[in-house]
Amino acid sequence: MAASYNDHNHLASGESKSQIVVVMVPFPAQSHLNQLLHLSRLISPYNIPIHYVSTPSHVRQAKSRLQNWNINSATNFHIHEYPIPSFEALPPNPNDPTKFPTHLLPLFHASRHLCEPVTALLHSLAATAHRVVVIHDVLISSVVQEVKNIPNAEAYALQSVSVFNHFATIWEMMGKPSSVEDEALNHLPSQEGCVPMEFIEILMSQSHLANQFATGFIHNTSKAIEGKYVDFLDKEEFSGNIKQWALGPFNPVSVSNEEKIRHKCLNFLDKQSPRSVMYVSFGTTISFTDEQIHELALGLEKSEQHFIWVLREADRGDIYAGTERKTELPNGYEDRIKEKGMMVRDWVPQLEILAHPSTGGFMSHCGWNSCLDSLTMGVPVAAWPMHSDQPRNAMLVVDVLKIGTFVNDWEKRSELVSSAMIAKAVKKLVASKEGAEIRKRAVEMGAAVRQSVADGGVTRMELDSFIAQISRI
Repeated sequence: MAASYNDHNHLASGESKSQIVVVMVPFPAQSHLNQLLHLSRLISPYNIPIHYVSTPSHVRQAKSRLQNWNINSATNFHIHEYPIPSFEALPPNPNDPTKFPTHLLPLFHASRHLCEPVTALLHSLAATAHRVVVIHDVLISSVVQEVKNIPNAEAYALQSVSVFNHFATIWEMMGKPSSVEDEALNHLPSQEGCVPMEFIEILMSQSHLANQFATGFIHNTSKAIEGKYVDFLDKEEFSGNIKQWALGPFNPVSVSNEEKIRHKCLNFLDKQSPRSVMYVSFGTTISFTDEQIHELALGLEKSEQHFIWVLREADRGDIYAGTERKTELPNGYEDRIKEKGMMVRDWVPQLEILAHPSTGGFMSHCGWNSCLDSLTMGVPVAAWPMHSDQPRNAMLVVDVLKIGTFVNDWEKRSELVSSAMIAKAVKKLVASKEGAEIRKRAVEMGAAVRQSVADGGVTRMELDSFIAQISRI
């Protein structure tokens, strides 16, 4: 098995790292908190002090959901909790036709108030460190912009989406230059309705800021997955000669159950045949209508395949505020499916479920974190994208990498996805000859990704190069 990053405690170039400090500033939503927390896990073994910054409730959230890293045992890892003004932690709206989590917009605005305490932290650290390295989510660039006024500080902006999606957006904005030849780029799914204009304006303004002061951009991807598109993006024509670092996947490439109680999902999986169970989960930003949940329930039942279905509401801006909507399932449903399926309404150890030998497929919204979890563990995807970068992530997984199948037609995204369509996708992925080929390619991709982070692997070398860059004298 490929070695995990935590197996290594060597130092790049043999120099002392005590004079270098890293400050991680994530955007306070689950899929962003998690990425920079796991990147901290990768940098920590190089003996570089790390300072992780967020609000009290979001630190609590990130720690409670963290998998396969015991923060308490990490040396030189420091958490800073800074309050922000109260904001309306609205419940998600399952009937919103765009599916984008607009209820999180108050959090976007409130999070900008992290600027003052983060500025103070940077100046404090810069007074004693040889260099302060700020790694920040591009969505929160305004919070760290003081870095440009600190002589011994530099910033690296995290693009938390796939490079395929990021490059495709740049390529389109530049008028689709002919210097890039790639068949997939000529068949990109429409982004109409994916993102509301208010969020597009936030993203554009924060990206513009990052471009002004970032020393480089970090991507949570591996060249083993998106090498072609990383190379495209790295061209001066598209990157402006700003270095692009592919340091992912940030998530652990192997999981361990040592010294903790196993989740009930894993006990269910223990009883099933290899590669026979469909894992169904739609992340932290998706809320279905009651009607769609009903169709999904019937579709899983009609598939006659084993499944684990995580039925949760999308996160609020503060997950500890308010109560979660409890959706009713068809009458008698849980009794009918108890031999075949398992319903879960709480947080689950997704990486451990995907790593289990009985898991044969992942029905997913194709958020980039979930895509990476699936790719790393070699599990094929039943793609059901909803908003934001998800349609293009789904295209990457299904059409480019060929390790998945679509549940629905994106062009008909406003229509109800029927139980028949859902059952068909499940059967195709875990119980068909075509599915066997898809599963085989997924397993091969998982092996390639794990190899990329082992000694001599392309991601390992990229990370070592990045550490050497930030540790230079």
